[in-house]
Amino acid sequence: MPAQVTNYQCPNCTGPLQFNAETGKLGCEFCGSSFTNEEIEALYAASDAAAAEAQEQAETRWKAEESTWDTEDGTLRAYSCPACCAELICDETTAATACPYCGNPTIVPGKLDGALKPDVIIPFKLEKADAVAALKKHCEGRPFLPKTFKDQAHLEEIKGVYVPFWLFDGEAQGQVSYHATKVRHYVSGDYNVTETRHFRLFRQGRVGFSRIPVDGSNKMSDDYMDSLEPFNYNDLTEFSTAYLPGFFADKYDVSMEACAPRADARAENTLADALRGTTGGYSSVTEHGRHIRLERGAVKYALLPVWVLSTKWNGQNHLFTMNGQTGKMVGDLPIDKKKRRRVFWLTYLALAAVGLLVALLL
Repeated sequence: MPAQVTNYQCPNCTGPLQFNAETGKLGCEFCGSSFTNEEIEALYAASDAAAAEAQEQAETRWKAEESTWDTEDGTLRAYSCPACCAELICDETTAATACPYCGNPTIVPGKLDGALKPDVIIPFKLEKADAVAALKKHCEGRPFLPKTFKDQAHLEEIKGVYVPFWLFDGEAQGQVSYHATKVRHYVSGDYNVTETRHFRLFRQGRVGFSRIPVDGSNKMSDDYMDSLEPFNYNDLTEFSTAYLPGFFADKYDVSMEACAPRADARAENTLADALRGTTGGYSSVTEHGRHIRLERGAVKYALLPVWVLSTKWNGQNHLFTMNGQTGKMVGDLPIDKKKRRRVFWLTYLALAAVGLLVALLL
């Protein structure tokens, strides 16, 4: 039976090929050869098809044995590494990984075929070294960051992951009503007068949307993935497994239907915010009601590049993610609570001293 997974080997020396974010080609670390995606796709088309067929047969066989592989975190699958024949244990969403024994990049084509095949992909533009540098920069200028964090924090893991996203097109149109006031203060004789005028405002409009991203992975925090935006969609290209070697990849485990409400909410709120932005010139504006209709257009399944960095400090794990295309970094940093309290009390005492001095002078 053909191998259930495949890896791309250099045609010249059989060394493992990895996608190079800098050159946009697959490169061999052993002989230095490089190849375009088209060249490798043509060379490995037959083996990819055989691996996908073997995976389908294995899935059928596993159905009868699936309870054996169930864990608290999900269902595990076993594959054979094409390079060293070691057994690879992955969860059921894994589409690209690396062999822990020989280090060869390994792809599971059956996870990204047919209906599971992504429409588009944004290849990695930044390397692992860029992610490490971005994390160091992310720590700069943080007055309450513990000094020992920079000195003692250790990177436990750095991996590039193609995260599954749904990209929604559509349009939002409708109207929003507001209650607004204008307040005027003036003096009339011996009186200080406050005049408040009330208004009912109506605004309507429409906004078209293209590629609203919603991540389709339960493994990734929605807040982190939202914070990594925006991606530059000019780099979107037709999906090819040749972009995967050297990186991890998952197929979606949150369906398009389950992600749609998040995309709809973003479209509705964007239109509401745009209409709210036209209500300047009032002392206060309060939304009174809204009626917004949404019309969904095309939806594409995409893989987008994310660097995931895990650090360990003071017995705790800290997770950071970086946009593998733009370099935008997000993550929670620890806070030196003693330093924060010390700064608070020093500021408080300084302000109190200034207040006391002003009172004495008066």
